[in-house]
Amino acid sequence: MFYHLFGYLEKLYDFPGAGLFQYISFRAGAAVITSLVISLLFGKKLINFLKKMQVGETIRDLGLEGQMEKQGTPTMGGLIILGAILVPTLLFADLTNIYIIIILVTTVWLGIIGFIDDYIKVFRKDKKGLAGRFKIVGQVILGFFVGAMMYFSPEIVIREKTTDVSFIDSVELTETLEIGESPQNLYSPKNVKSTKSTIPFFKNNEFDYAIFVNWLGDGYEKWAFLFFIPIVILIITAVSNGANLTDGMDGLATGVSAIVGITLAIFAYVSGNIFFANYLNIMYIPNTGELVIYIAAFVGACIGFLWYNAYPAQVFMGDTGSLAIGGIIAVFAIMLRKELLIPLLCGIFLAESLSVVMQVSYFKYSKKRFGTGRRIFKMSPLHHHYQLEGYAEPKIVLRFFIVGIMLAVFTVITLKIR
Repeated sequence: MFYHLFGYLEKLYDFPGAGLFQYISFRAGAAVITSLVISLLFGKKLINFLKKMQVGETIRDLGLEGQMEKQGTPTMGGLIILGAILVPTLLFADLTNIYIIIILVTTVWLGIIGFIDDYIKVFRKDKKGLAGRFKIVGQVILGFFVGAMMYFSPEIVIREKTTDVSFIDSVELTETLEIGESPQNLYSPKNVKSTKSTIPFFKNNEFDYAIFVNWLGDGYEKWAFLFFIPIVILIITAVSNGANLTDGMDGLATGVSAIVGITLAIFAYVSGNIFFANYLNIMYIPNTGELVIYIAAFVGACIGFLWYNAYPAQVFMGDTGSLAIGGIIAVFAIMLRKELLIPLLCGIFLAESLSVVMQVSYFKYSKKRFGTGRRIFKMSPLHHHYQLEGYAEPKIVLRFFIVGIMLAVFTVITLKIR
């Protein structure tokens, strides 16, 4: 809103200071501050409202230390996160940008699904909440939408490196290339549709999903969506549910998501800036720089919510928040074509999900094989295993944060590790 308003004022009236709103760095900073203010100021009011409405979490007694003390803690606090993301984005982002439109749809859609789940649990007193199959259907619909937009929208393009420098005159070429730099380090001026993604740790690190249909012969690229869209659906579903499983300790999912968000902000900035993309020799994706404003609001919202969600939590995000933040992270990475980095960047989510899959699978197998179900972990998800090992909840959360930071740093330096 402000981006468009001040752009209009600068163009027509040369309004003093209006040009600031054209800078991504300024708008990203404003988005962080605004999201923090919304989280901190309105968060307390929402918590009091939820208490008044008796919107409290129902806790199952699993024998965990301090668990029953959380009984009645207000839930649905994900509304704080969603509000603190959406308002700054609407104020400071370019709302005509296709990437902003996709990520806003993602936020609202998954927020609604999570809200319905929490509503059923709290107001209908049904501990199961929204049936799992309906959550999956919602995630699949979102994945289909995102995949289709990524594949078919003419506004979602990349620039490829080229050795053809005929579009640059000799003087400009000399000024453009640094000493010892070769022409293939330049980007073509033409935008192209592509299903390429980034493979970490490889020198020629671009992977094209169209390779799965190259057996179709000439023109096979137009059928790449048959593989691309299902993969997008799988990633969104997996990461969204991974974040949901991680949300089992005070501040855990929120803090880990903030760390991931900061990393994604770096990737969005360098991928959408032709100079940084060229220097780092990575894929240049026009117009993705605008996503920095959104992810700045996301990080601010997570940190602001952590103020109330840190141990001992005054509010839980519920599925309203956890489903949304996982889906946001997945879609964001897909739009930046960095989805193959998710297992590394979101290693905490992955470990939590794998612990559940391994536990359930081995229990079923051992019950069939030996007659009694056996367990790999004392309890899953993984954070509860450590809790039963005798570690205090704040220590587990802090150590998960440390691991998350290590994974984030390692993810960033994959930009240069080839």
